[in-house]
Amino acid sequence: MESSEEDDDLPSIESITPQSKIDSVHQSLTEKGIRKLCCELLDLKDAVENMCGDMRTKYLAFLRISEEAVEMEHELVELRKHISSQGILVQDLMSGLGREMDEWKRSSGDADDSDSFEDNEPLPNEVTDPKSEFLEKIDLLLAEHKIDEALEAMDAEERNNPELKGAAEMSSYKSAFTERKAILEEQLIRIAKQPSVSVAELKHALNGLIRLGKGPSAHQLLLKFYATSLHRRIEAFLPSCSTCPNTFPATLSKLVFSNISLAAKESAAMFGDDDNPAYSNKVVQWAEREVEYLVRLVKENAAPSETVYALRAASVCLQDCLNYCKVLEPQGLILSKLFLVLFRPYVEEVLELNFRRARKVIFDLNETDEGLESSSDFVAVLSEFAIASDTTMTDCSIRFMQIVQDILEQLTHLAVLHFGESVLARVLQLYDKYIDFLIKALPGHADEDALPELQDHTILTRAETDSEQLALLGAAFTILDELLPKSLVKVWNLEIENGGGDGGDSSSSPSLISSSAPELKEWKRHMAQSFDKLRNYFCLQFVLSFIYSREGLTRLDALIYLTETPDDLHLPSLPFQALFSKLQQLAIIAGDVLLGKEKLQKILLARLTETVIIWLSNEQEFWSAFEDESTPLQPSGLQQLILDMNFTVEIARFAGYPFKVVQNHASVVINRAINIFSSRGINPQSSLPKAEWFTEAAKSAINRLLMGSDEASEAEEEYECEEEEEEDGHIVLPEIDDDEHSDSLETSSLSTMDSFESFASASMADLESPSFTDSES
Repeated sequence: MESSEEDDDLPSIESITPQSKIDSVHQSLTEKGIRKLCCELLDLKDAVENMCGDMRTKYLAFLRISEEAVEMEHELVELRKHISSQGILVQDLMSGLGREMDEWKRSSGDADDSDSFEDNEPLPNEVTDPKSEFLEKIDLLLAEHKIDEALEAMDAEERNNPELKGAAEMSSYKSAFTERKAILEEQLIRIAKQPSVSVAELKHALNGLIRLGKGPSAHQLLLKFYATSLHRRIEAFLPSCSTCPNTFPATLSKLVFSNISLAAKESAAMFGDDDNPAYSNKVVQWAEREVEYLVRLVKENAAPSETVYALRAASVCLQDCLNYCKVLEPQGLILSKLFLVLFRPYVEEVLELNFRRARKVIFDLNETDEGLESSSDFVAVLSEFAIASDTTMTDCSIRFMQIVQDILEQLTHLAVLHFGESVLARVLQLYDKYIDFLIKALPGHADEDALPELQDHTILTRAETDSEQLALLGAAFTILDELLPKSLVKVWNLEIENGGGDGGDSSSSPSLISSSAPELKEWKRHMAQSFDKLRNYFCLQFVLSFIYSREGLTRLDALIYLTETPDDLHLPSLPFQALFSKLQQLAIIAGDVLLGKEKLQKILLARLTETVIIWLSNEQEFWSAFEDESTPLQPSGLQQLILDMNFTVEIARFAGYPFKVVQNHASVVINRAINIFSSRGINPQSSLPKAEWFTEAAKSAINRLLMGSDEASEAEEEYECEEEEEEDGHIVLPEIDDDEHSDSLETSSLSTMDSFESFASASMADLESPSFTDSES
């Protein structure tokens, strides 16, 4: 008993849990779930594969059944034909039997038999229903696909049978007749829908539908036929679009609009669209859908929008489509407005991307465009400025004209008519950026004002010398005044007239006649204003370099009129004598750099003379010195200031430039000075000479300076002695050639007086319109 109790206290071997059971118990539920899910997925995969196999099997069986059904349908048709023929045979037999019975009756003469025979049922031929005969006849014709005969029979039956006319009560015969009519309609529609149906067969079937009273269905089938035919022809043509990127829209538009024209003509001939507006409206709606389809095809198959190929394709498409729309208008199809609405966004997109590419090509000098022509006429014209300026800037000007002309040459006449203003606006924007590009190359311009196109690209060198700066102005002015007008004349198909410039230059640039292109008038004014930015900046920097020394000191200050005493020669102040010499020097440089650009030379001189006085009138520091009560004023200072202003006016008068503009600015300065001196107790009436004296003194001073007097030379040297510079930095007065001017007494500050006159003989007409001659302005 004790041993048994001890055994109960010890665990038996059988009660030890195996490791596998422990793993099974402690296995994660997630792992079990994943394993179960994998098993279910495998089962599902097998089921799907089995289902797919069953579906393929059933599909093949379905195809077989479909084929058998088609064969059965043919057999049924043949059976109906056989039944109809058998019915005709039975009817003939019954008719013959009836005739034989009649003959037998007459020959026998048996009245009783005759009476008894008459009492019997009538023979089949005597009870045959004509309606049934007609329906059987129609069934036979339909079975044999004799459509024309069936139509004739039905038309005749409808005319002769009152039961089939109007809104009569539906009878069994009318119902059967309508069923046969529907079968005939179905056969005609089937014929019209056949892909290989010819135009003659189609018209025959549609006429049958019209006779059945199914005009709307026939009209819809007609439009569907032409739409299907068009799409097949286009699909056959589309693979070749890439080989002719410029002209493929012409072929597409011809296919589309010729198809629309044929459909409209057939519709009018068959359905009388003039009498039934519903049909004409459907033709218009269908034609509009085809035009939308055409626009979509042109967009999808054109070259990338930023290329000239896309611009040419768009222009050609616009030209041809609008011409076709005009041809279709007599047929009642007004499609031009719709086409322009659909096509305008695409043309605008192509123009915008082409001009973006133009900006990149012009201002990114590392960019190359092999499509640009290198042998254009303007290349030689602009290359003349490369001698006097940085070739980088000349390349920029050449690229500008190359790419602008390349864009303009892609435009057709109607593209110009509808998008000319948009093109001109973009040319103006491009020219304005080009002007900003040139301004950046002039001295004094801050680098942080660089154009976005110039960021991370070629850094241009400054145009430091007068010849380099004049070359920039000459290139921009030549583009504005000569090259762009020539390009626009060709594109806008305008007449041209000679500018009739001064000096009898027969090669003067052509000018655009505003009456021929009204949109050009405002554009010309804005282009001139854009060039004025460059001209005015050049003039301002030129004047500032003349007024201020390198150390930033003002050469033209009030001390000249406060401390210095005028000499007996009554010459203008030293700064104004230097100005006169500086203008002469610039005239000689301009004569070489701007050869043949007399108009530009005149504009620059006029603006430079005007800029000096404008600067002086706006320089508050200059006037503050006069207004300072601690500074004594002398009447001689006022006299010298008025003489300097008159001298500047006489420079303009002598140059041939209408001096009233300069005179007005000078009058403002003189009046202000007189007011200041008067307020300080100096009476101008008693202390100043008469006005004629100042005019004569200014003219005399110009004559002395032109003759190269010793006093003028000494004044020039005294003015320049403030700083020691190299010989190239001085304002050097050019000497007269002894061989050509042996009669000259001394060295002159001008080569000849004629050279100055040719530089400065401007007229108001030339200066008011510096870019193009406007006959209306």
